[in-house]
Amino acid sequence: MTGMEKIVYRPARDEFAYTFGGRMPVAHVRSGELLQVVTEDCFGGLVRGPADLPSQVCRMPYLNPVSGPFFVEDAEPGDTLAVHVISIEPRRDWGVSATFPHFGALTSTAHTATLQPPLQERVWVYEVDKTAGTVRYRATAGDHSVDLPLEPMIGTIGVAPGGFEARSTIVPDTHGGNIDTPHLRAGATLYLGVNMHGAMLALGDGHARQGEGEACGVGVEIATTTTLAVEVIKGVPTVWPRLETDHAIMSIGAARPLEDAYRIAHRDLVAWTAALTGLDELDAYQLVSQAARAPIGNVCNPNYTIAAAVDKQFLPSPTTPYRGIHDRLRQLATDHR
Repeated sequence: MTGMEKIVYRPARDEFAYTFGGRMPVAHVRSGELLQVVTEDCFGGLVRGPADLPSQVCRMPYLNPVSGPFFVEDAEPGDTLAVHVISIEPRRDWGVSATFPHFGALTSTAHTATLQPPLQERVWVYEVDKTAGTVRYRATAGDHSVDLPLEPMIGTIGVAPGGFEARSTIVPDTHGGNIDTPHLRAGATLYLGVNMHGAMLALGDGHARQGEGEACGVGVEIATTTTLAVEVIKGVPTVWPRLETDHAIMSIGAARPLEDAYRIAHRDLVAWTAALTGLDELDAYQLVSQAARAPIGNVCNPNYTIAAAVDKQFLPSPTTPYRGIHDRLRQLATDHR
């Protein structure tokens, strides 16, 4: 790693991207450098109160903007890009969520067609209290309110897909994208397979918090200042996105139906477990079957996402994932503070 240099990027409103791939880089970054990025919420900051209905103030396809892409020096197809999340700071003292027609897990959609009428479009505004570490839910048709833990996460992050494709930022797949897992928070390291020269990393769609599955399709959407550390792992491919924390490893699958996303995530976790521990594949399969968790990311996006996670304490004498990158980048983050 080359040191403690930090690149700061704050996009103007017309500089956000809405695809992974098909964009020129906004900056270059090298392994070991820190990247501080301002991101906007999924509505582009246009939904600010109950009267700002997304269908009226937002324009398709300009939803889910990301900041970037960033050209990562020395990243080539067949490498893996490690992205360690150092911090995710809300930029405002409020966030928003919403229901809107034909979107979400519990309504009729174009692909789950029913005769029921669309859900009412409604906006909820959450107070974000960084000092108290809370976000306040308030019912819109009653008096109930409750403080929920502030748990900032990045919903959308990825690299350019292969084959000269450009994919909408709403879509999660092998390149990353709209993963929407609450586990992609400060302290986690994300591993993404590189598909083109420079990787072309981009991110956005911060949430102050989100329930697993993101049932209504919208978390507590916020703008953020997110600080990352990146490193290229040469000659090591990664087919599906993976996460590592101090205590667990996770594989992420994205597909429809949800059971296929489940299969992708667990097949990858079984292979990763076997590679790290030397266990026979069926022994690894059995261990994952009894020790793993399967937190759902989303059941609303064009592909559904799910993670397969196992705690490191259950792995017999594992080798260190990705040559110890998580620990090194975590130390870099500690030194930065």
